[in-house]
Amino acid sequence: MTIEVGATLPDAILMTPTEKGPAPLSTAEIFAGKTVVMFGLPGAFTPTCSAKHVPSYLGKVADLRAKGVDTIACLSVNDAFVMGAWGRDQKVGDDILMLADGNGDFTRRLGLELDLSNFGMGVRSQRYALVAKDGVVSVLAVEPIPSAMDVSSAEAILEQL
Repeated sequence: MTIEVGATLPDAILMTPTEKGPAPLSTAEIFAGKTVVMFGLPGAFTPTCSAKHVPSYLGKVADLRAKGVDTIACLSVNDAFVMGAWGRDQKVGDDILMLADGNGDFTRRLGLELDLSNFGMGVRSQRYALVAKDGVVSVLAVEPIPSAMDVSSAEAILEQL
């Protein structure tokens, strides 16, 4: 079952890249007492994710902050080393928190997994964006087509804030 607006995000430990290597970060640390926009995507370094999804959020950091967003997070079912390399490649700096859900546990708990085994990618994340206020989902936008970016872009989320 897919998480819904009004639901509390499940507890999980995600990994984030740091200068000292991957570090665990709990969902409580990420979401508690904050307004967070988190966008999930099928994979680091993939065409739509690299050319459109991350850049849409990088281009709207100031606008999102002006609307009260404390944290912008990007989540993918990749490992923290890949997310770190991708974050450097995309030049996200401190603007976007890169989150690795290496085993897909959090993504499964959200009900947002996407089986891309036919493409040799295994089970990944659907393309989506959500807004959570103190860990409670207030906006959920899931793309019906994984390669599309109509409802999960920064521009689309800004319209809902």
